[in-house]
Amino acid sequence: MSNKTATVKEADPKSHIGGTRFAHQPSTKTGERAAAQQLFSSDPKYKKYTQQVEKCLNAFDNVHEWADCIAFLKQLLKTFQSYLQFKEIPHKLIVAKRLAQCLNPALPTGVHQRALDVYIHILSVLGTEGLKRDLPLWSSGLFPFFEYASTSVKPALLNIYDTYYLPLQHDLRPVMKSFILALLPGLEEETGEFFDKVLGLLDKLSGTVSPVFFMQNLWLVMITMPSARGTALNFLSRRLPRLHADEDITVIVGRDIGLMIRAFAAALEDDNLLVRRSALDMLLQTMRVDSAAIKRAKPEDAAILMKAAIGVVLRRDLSLNRRLYTWLLGPDEKNEAQSAYLRQHALQLLSSTLKNEMFTPSGEYSESRPFKIFISLLDKWEIGSPLTEALIYDALKAIHQHTTAESEMREDINMTASTLLEAAEPSILWKHLLKGVLHAINSSEQQLEAITLTLFILRSLPMQDEEVTIHLPVIFAALMEKLLVHVQEDSSRVVSPAVRECFILQDEVLRHLSPETLQQRPKLTDSSQELTLGSLAFGSALYGLDIPSSVSRNHSATPLVSVIEHSFAFSQICAQVAVRQQGVSPFLRTSYSRVLSLLAKLVELAEKASDTEISWNPSSWVSDVLDSLDVENIDFNLVDSCISVLVSLQRSSKFVPKLVADQKQVVSRMVKKVFRFLHQDWAIFHVRAVSLVWTLESSTGHHLVESIIAQSMSSPEPRIVHDAFEAFGVLWRLTDDDSLPGFRLKVPLMIVLESLNHDCPTSRRIGETWMRCSLRSYIRILEPLLYDLLDPKIRRKPTVAKIRGKEIRGYIYEQKFDQRYVHHLLEILHSIVQFGGQGFTKTARSAPIKRVQYQPLAQRMEAALFDPNTSYLDMLMELLTRFIQSEPKEQNAPTMEPMNTKIQSTSIDILQVIIARGEVDHLALETLEPIIIGKLYFFVHLKRLDLQNKLLRILHSLISASTVHIAQTNAEEQGSSEGSHTSGKKTYTVNSLLTHTLTDGIAVPHNRPVQQHWLDFVLMAIPQFQPALQGMIPPLADCVCRQLRILLNDAVRANQPGSSSAVAGVATDAEFVMLLNTLERLLVLGLANYPEIAQQDDDTPTQEKAGESSGILGYVSNVFTADTTSALEDQATVRSPGFRSLNDGVRVLFAIWVNFIWTGPTSKRSEDDSLAMIYSRTRGRCRRVLEYLFRAYPSEVLEGVVSCWDRDLTLHTRDSKPAESAAFELVDILIASAHSAVHMICESIVIRSPGSPSRRYMNPEVSDGTLFKFLEQYLSRLEGPLALQVWGRFMQLAKDVASNIREFRAQVYLTLRCLCVLGDKISQTTAMDDKRIKKDLQETFGKLLDACVTFVGRTTEPSSWIRRTTKESMMNGRSSPAPRGVADLKTNEKVNTNAVSLQDNPKPAWGNELPSQIIDFVATTVVPSLRKFLMDNDKVASACSNIIYYILNPALKAKSRPLDLDSTVVDIIVELTKLPPALKIWRTPVSDILYDSRFFQSNSAVAPRWKPIIKALFDSDKTSFGELLGRIATAPSNNIFVNRENEMLVRSLNLRRLSFVLFVGEKNHFLTQLPSVQEKLVDTLRNVPSPIVQSEVFLCIRVLLCRLSPHNLTSFWPVVLTELYRIFEQIIVAVPADESEDLPLILSASKCLDLLLTLQTPEFQIHQWMFVTDTVDAVFRPDDWNPEAMFDQLADIVGSLPIPDARNGHVAFPSIAASVSFPSMAETPAHAMRRPMLSAVRQIDSVRDLRAFFSHVSISTYESVYASGGNVDWEAVEQGLLEDMFDGRG
Repeated sequence: MSNKTATVKEADPKSHIGGTRFAHQPSTKTGERAAAQQLFSSDPKYKKYTQQVEKCLNAFDNVHEWADCIAFLKQLLKTFQSYLQFKEIPHKLIVAKRLAQCLNPALPTGVHQRALDVYIHILSVLGTEGLKRDLPLWSSGLFPFFEYASTSVKPALLNIYDTYYLPLQHDLRPVMKSFILALLPGLEEETGEFFDKVLGLLDKLSGTVSPVFFMQNLWLVMITMPSARGTALNFLSRRLPRLHADEDITVIVGRDIGLMIRAFAAALEDDNLLVRRSALDMLLQTMRVDSAAIKRAKPEDAAILMKAAIGVVLRRDLSLNRRLYTWLLGPDEKNEAQSAYLRQHALQLLSSTLKNEMFTPSGEYSESRPFKIFISLLDKWEIGSPLTEALIYDALKAIHQHTTAESEMREDINMTASTLLEAAEPSILWKHLLKGVLHAINSSEQQLEAITLTLFILRSLPMQDEEVTIHLPVIFAALMEKLLVHVQEDSSRVVSPAVRECFILQDEVLRHLSPETLQQRPKLTDSSQELTLGSLAFGSALYGLDIPSSVSRNHSATPLVSVIEHSFAFSQICAQVAVRQQGVSPFLRTSYSRVLSLLAKLVELAEKASDTEISWNPSSWVSDVLDSLDVENIDFNLVDSCISVLVSLQRSSKFVPKLVADQKQVVSRMVKKVFRFLHQDWAIFHVRAVSLVWTLESSTGHHLVESIIAQSMSSPEPRIVHDAFEAFGVLWRLTDDDSLPGFRLKVPLMIVLESLNHDCPTSRRIGETWMRCSLRSYIRILEPLLYDLLDPKIRRKPTVAKIRGKEIRGYIYEQKFDQRYVHHLLEILHSIVQFGGQGFTKTARSAPIKRVQYQPLAQRMEAALFDPNTSYLDMLMELLTRFIQSEPKEQNAPTMEPMNTKIQSTSIDILQVIIARGEVDHLALETLEPIIIGKLYFFVHLKRLDLQNKLLRILHSLISASTVHIAQTNAEEQGSSEGSHTSGKKTYTVNSLLTHTLTDGIAVPHNRPVQQHWLDFVLMAIPQFQPALQGMIPPLADCVCRQLRILLNDAVRANQPGSSSAVAGVATDAEFVMLLNTLERLLVLGLANYPEIAQQDDDTPTQEKAGESSGILGYVSNVFTADTTSALEDQATVRSPGFRSLNDGVRVLFAIWVNFIWTGPTSKRSEDDSLAMIYSRTRGRCRRVLEYLFRAYPSEVLEGVVSCWDRDLTLHTRDSKPAESAAFELVDILIASAHSAVHMICESIVIRSPGSPSRRYMNPEVSDGTLFKFLEQYLSRLEGPLALQVWGRFMQLAKDVASNIREFRAQVYLTLRCLCVLGDKISQTTAMDDKRIKKDLQETFGKLLDACVTFVGRTTEPSSWIRRTTKESMMNGRSSPAPRGVADLKTNEKVNTNAVSLQDNPKPAWGNELPSQIIDFVATTVVPSLRKFLMDNDKVASACSNIIYYILNPALKAKSRPLDLDSTVVDIIVELTKLPPALKIWRTPVSDILYDSRFFQSNSAVAPRWKPIIKALFDSDKTSFGELLGRIATAPSNNIFVNRENEMLVRSLNLRRLSFVLFVGEKNHFLTQLPSVQEKLVDTLRNVPSPIVQSEVFLCIRVLLCRLSPHNLTSFWPVVLTELYRIFEQIIVAVPADESEDLPLILSASKCLDLLLTLQTPEFQIHQWMFVTDTVDAVFRPDDWNPEAMFDQLADIVGSLPIPDARNGHVAFPSIAASVSFPSMAETPAHAMRRPMLSAVRQIDSVRDLRAFFSHVSISTYESVYASGGNVDWEAVEQGLLEDMFDGRG
């Protein structure tokens, strides 16, 4: 029983509002009440009567169970009955509240019956006038009770309504909506006992004012009360008549049709299936779709109804669908009549509603909702067919819009679109799409919407078989004909955007078609015209479109034939336009290439098709196409497309007449055009161009390509020859050996080889360049020469000649042969051998002749008696020896001897080149060398390339001879060639101009064609002549690095999308490899004088033995420290040129490694093959260079990679993530194991630590901070097993740092970061079962964490640190991770006597950023991982305690307002709340923060961060809530010395804390504490009269309304309503003066009611009429209207108050348009949400400041119901609560 009565036990709250008041004329009812009280106030009996009633009411304090309630009610009734002579009730406000509390549904029926007896007595005593006067008091208990009343008490309650309320008649107008709400529960069951009685009461109620007004209130009930919709529809089904289409319903429901429509819409969207069914029945009965009501309604109102009605199909209920179909199709059963009815009355509204929903979806529903409705309506074909016709195009357009918007519902939209496409009629869909595309082609503006939409459908949505076999072929053929006709009318249209995009569409359509689908087209209904119609006319006829006037002359009935013929014609027009314009514009190029691409695919399809023969005129088409290839700016893609199409047409057998493309003139034009793109500026097209050449060769069947190439190479014009050589070189280099290029291209090859001995320097340069760049293999060119040299006509027999007693073996030519040709071949061979040098020798020696692929050559070798296993070199030497030994017969000698001498001479020269070298006089060498160098320098800068190669070779010979001569001279002087060099020895002096010449020769851009020769010279000369040329290495290395960067940038740019115009000049893979070879050699040679570097780490052990060393922080004397410091300073200032070059080289190599990761573009390009080859080969060579350098100088290379990773990563790549991955991939490649990598990084860190042994050179650009950062990233990428491998080495470093924290604070934080990363990896493995690993992790992590946290805490002590100088900060050759300037440890701190003194050791530089970095790391990583790393709860608690002490507490002390802590500190507290071991540690400081008097002085923006913390505080300790309630004292203090104002302030703050605690919880989170909260609030209202305290009570009530379900507050309503009624009634009686202390309470109560009106809870709606006008009178006020609602009365009263002169203004209150705006459907696509009007008001200085609120609240409430659809802006509501709690004033 106590639970039932706890919420009703309460004493009479006193009247607290007082102070100075404004006198005014009270309202009518207030005046009547005052007059009634005045009438009896002087009567002694009435005073006694009042005392008896008050005594009886005070007895309510002793009510403990329901029996006490009955006794109380009996006594109260007895008291009333004792004074029947008085027609007034004393203390009526309290009496009404107590009676309402006694009608609590939780109490038994007996209590309810007794309470109703009291009500009956009171109402009978008051009479009609008295009830009219006090209607709000007695109705607040009686109206809500009927819904919960038991069957036994309902008759009495209905009798009260009938007897006492209905006689009020017109005076019931203000309470009409609430009265209807009270009665409607009685209509829930049609067979119920009280159904007829309630129905009769509603009829009578309707007659009291007017039926129209009654119906309008009923609509409002349906909109605002979901629970009352079913009963309201039950009433309407019996009272609304069945209307025909032309009958006017406004006579019955009033002129506001929109209100009725919204009521029906709310019912149609109700979750209850029966409510929806009843609503549809009502639509069929009174609001048919052809009714006058819908026709006269506003378009937005009609759309609301239609949207709600069609939404029922989503329930998939047959009964609902049947009713909806009847509503849309009309009552007629015939299909034709239904379709006509739909088109006439519903189709336009239905389609427009769905269309608006599709394009501008409401936030209340999923974006796919209108599409799903559309799909469901398609099930009914009478609706689906016309609706598809009207809506399908817009629906697909909306789907495309949503898909491209990257919505979260994109997947759902795509699935819905697929379903829609399956359900819709394909013919209607493609009709609209064809119509739209044709319109886009005809439109002069760029209206490409239809084309884009069709592409989207084809690419994103699945196609049905019917579409692929019927519709797509028709569309395909029709569009091709339309495009042709379009450009035939005006050829300039070929460049229009629509034409270009349409070819993309055609290509996409073709992807879905097969040859079979293009063989025939569907049948027309009128088959007589079928054969006479072209594709475009046929498509228009098939889909019912207007047949265009201009069509093609082709009328082929086969779509494939039609499209191919139209494509030929279109491509021919493009070719003619290109020739006419003498150029190809970008737009024309696009159209031309796309039609050719389409044509190629069509030809391929035609080959697969059976029984297809296509007639055409090949000569005209081929002529125009070839002419178009001759224009100036033709690009390769067009050439590729044209030739591919020509070749495919030549091979095809389906075209009549057949294209014969083997005429030399045709092939010549094509080959020459392809050769144009074999120039080095078009390197990215070379692979494809070579493929085209061999395709043409194979398609003709003759060796036309060989003759065409030879003809070009023999041209008298040097430019043509140069281009031909270059093109042939590319062709030769990219042709595989299987194709036998040496024999198939023999004539061009011989021309190239002849150029090596040409008299013209230019020709010779071209030939040598060809050999250098395009050779590929010496065997290729050797085989055709050997074939001719082994000619069987050259017959010789061995002989022995005796000369002065010696026998000379030789040969005799048996017959004459073509000696000139043989000599010519030998001269060519001499040139080859002379040119090839060691490369030729190596190749010829390694290749056996048995590998020859050309069989005739193999036969000649066999006939010449050569062993198959012998090498080419041996064979060549033998053959040359035979030529040298061979002599003509005596009879033939006169004619053969001259040429034979030349043959022998040439053969000897060849052998001499192979076997030996000559010598030159030293003096001549010294004279000639500077001249050659100067000439080289001269040629380089005057762009003269021809003789550079010759000069470089002679320069190399000169330097070689000079150095050999000097070495021999020095050896003779020393007596031994191996003696050591001294300063007195003669040395080679490098010419001062040589370095400049070499660097310029490599770097000058116009010298690029011969750049390879220069690099060859460097590669040969520098290593050979060491140390003579040692000083030239650094500038040469820098030069090569710069060249690599330039080539790298060009190659990266070429791979970027849309870079076709900038691809010229991209280097080949051979150029990259040559430069990389040069760089590798130079870097190694540059450090040749520092041999000790290579072995610097060889003796370093992987791990030091335990106990042998104290670690990296070993004990070092001050003397050695000073020496070390000096050495470190020298390292920081002096850099070896060799090491500088090494660092620069590593940076370039790193850039190549990062950027040359081949990721091909999404669309295939002609240049992709070449670029892929360049990227892969260059990157592979780059890897080998790095590996080689790393083997020689591991530490330096690794530190260089780290430096690049840290500094250069963002400079060389578009996306840092792949590049970063590439950097770590490089480390994995260079270093064999993760353990070695970590060991090397740790050693680099060790070297940079004070007091540690250092190597000779350290990279000054790499700091220990950078190394730690790299180590952290590297560790984060390791898997668990690898992490376990590196654990021991890293822990060695971590332990050393942790054991010497005072000296090495810089490393502490960085080490902790790495340890967290590695520890996280280890904790995921079984290694954590190892006690040693677990112990090491716990101890080291604990020490490092404590050191970091302690440092953060001590940064608040400005005198406790020693500032470090700039010089000291640079001693380690690094920059610390934060700016300099933080102090060091206290100077009086005790230090280890063995350690280096504080003054002698350099300290790390610290700055203000480091503490914030540590705090952020602790918040994000450390605290969440505490339980993972410190498994012991005590250690976790200890760590948390340190964090609280050193981080949280100082942060709190530094802030004047506790909630203004940094967000990272708050994050730490949030994470601590998730750790059970830390509960006792964080709870105390958080409680102190909560109960701090400055808690609410912060801004509301910081409050949300504290919500999880405060919630965790009260969830973790169940006594905390009781403690908080205990702090809210309700009894007055007995201490006379207490400051009353301060006491009230403390109470208000505690109430506000209660509000905030309730606010941080979820919905119903503190439901179990609700009785205690209610009791505390009631006691506060009763015992604490202070306005500031009571205003906090209303704030707490607002929080309860947001955090509890409405039904949980049912028992609290009497108290809340009574207090609100009392406050506003007293304002009506006497308005408080300006600056009154009651104004905060009035504002708080107003905000409470503002929130209630915003939320529109069902429990409050029945009471809201007391405060606002909740009927249509709020908008349409009657002529004789007098305000009955309190706020309307207050608006009149406050509005009539005078404004004092002293007042300079008032608080600006937002107008209704600014504070609460409810736009109509025409203005906004989504419902406006309800939000409180007073959210922005924080305080008022006068009641006048609330005038706007009082004046507008009724109409705003009505409009919000009308417009918002029940949506509450909860974000605005909660933000308003936060701003009221955290107002910055506390």
